[in-house]
Amino acid sequence: MEKKPLIVESIYDVPTEKVWNALTDNSEIKKWYFQLQDFKPKVGFKFDFLGGPDEGPQFLHLCEITQIEEGKKIAYTWKYDNYPGNSEITWELFEAGDKTRLTLTHIGLESFAENGKDFSKESFKGGWNYFLNDALKKYLEPVD
Repeated sequence: MEKKPLIVESIYDVPTEKVWNALTDNSEIKKWYFQLQDFKPKVGFKFDFLGGPDEGPQFLHLCEITQIEEGKKIAYTWKYDNYPGNSEITWELFEAGDKTRLTLTHIGLESFAENGKDFSKESFKGGWNYFLNDALKKYLEPVD
């Protein structure tokens, strides 16, 4: 697997503060992302959660926050319990007038290559596209 980062972008018709809260407030995270027991947006904070394909196995994700730039950027490691590999996800927010552009960059996916199809770059691409362009968009911009 090549060492290119996976980059997914989306634009939301809401201010950056609203997107930032959706990414960093655990009560909001639970409404569109994963069910985290606890989450604090500070460097060094560790969190974990179960997730995987609806019809497939669930994997314990182990994460640790590596960067915080209040209102603009959050990054954390992303690995799996009992599986080789380690990666990092960075969420960056950019003001676009009265809208927000979110760029998600996932690096290190090649480190999961030996773990099977659920860890392929295509699988991650599908997952991140769902979270940014479906789940988060519907949460931030509900249709009346």
